[in-house]
Amino acid sequence: MNRFFETLYDSYSQEFRIDELLYENKTGHQHLLIFHNASFGRVMVLDGVVQTTEKDEFIYHEMLAHVPIFAHGEVGRVLIIGGGDGGMLREVVKHDRIDRITQVEIDQQVIDLSIKYLPKHSQGAFEDSRVNIVIDDGYRFVKTCEDTFDLIISDSTDPIGPGEVLFTPDFYAACKRCLNPGGILVTQNGVPFMQLDEVKSTAGYLAAVFSDWHFYNAAVPTYVGGMMTFGWGSDQQMLRKTSLATLVTRFQRSGITTRYYNPEIHRAAFALPQYVLAAIGKQSNEQL
Repeated sequence: MNRFFETLYDSYSQEFRIDELLYENKTGHQHLLIFHNASFGRVMVLDGVVQTTEKDEFIYHEMLAHVPIFAHGEVGRVLIIGGGDGGMLREVVKHDRIDRITQVEIDQQVIDLSIKYLPKHSQGAFEDSRVNIVIDDGYRFVKTCEDTFDLIISDSTDPIGPGEVLFTPDFYAACKRCLNPGGILVTQNGVPFMQLDEVKSTAGYLAAVFSDWHFYNAAVPTYVGGMMTFGWGSDQQMLRKTSLATLVTRFQRSGITTRYYNPEIHRAAFALPQYVLAAIGKQSNEQL
């Protein structure tokens, strides 16, 4: 029986049994592997690192999409950087009030193969009339684009290979340039128990650009090491501290059905453990 060993960490790995190999090849940018596992369903791997699985993707995608959208309350234009599997797009298009969604993905083959082998992720979201797909480098796009957005979601790989530039101060500054007043940037930021140095670096980059910045969290079983963090940057502190009553009202009015996200989870997600707060130089009373 074939097995896959994830290679994200030199000193620690996780193992998946490959029950059925669906696809393996090198694209123009990265090595791509898709297989079926009895516990996690279909699994996508890029350059030896697990990106998403059918079993738990809903946690990641719901939290990175719905937290900023419900916190903001009036998101009209969204930019998604990365997210070629379509899961993020699926959650964003659920919001009827959003007028336009631009998704920038560096690798067309990731989109094509995800539609073919991971159809449960996108569920037809790529066909939504509000969606504009741009095949380009995400950093180059935000450096040069003339459009502005209410929300930017950086749904990137880890800071290796094509995703490395999406974890730099220049990238965060470029995103800020593309945000409308009161806009929000959220980012995938890894598992702090295993990647605390990355959280520290991102904290410094966000603090240099945004007047209000923080992290929120969710536990996604595929991303080993406990909870994973999502970066948050905005110039409106009140958005991060949107009241529970307001979130409940917005969530109920949306009519959206979720499997992980709810307003209570939203509020609690911004509470971080002491070791993370110490690493980013914050106190517990600054969180909520």
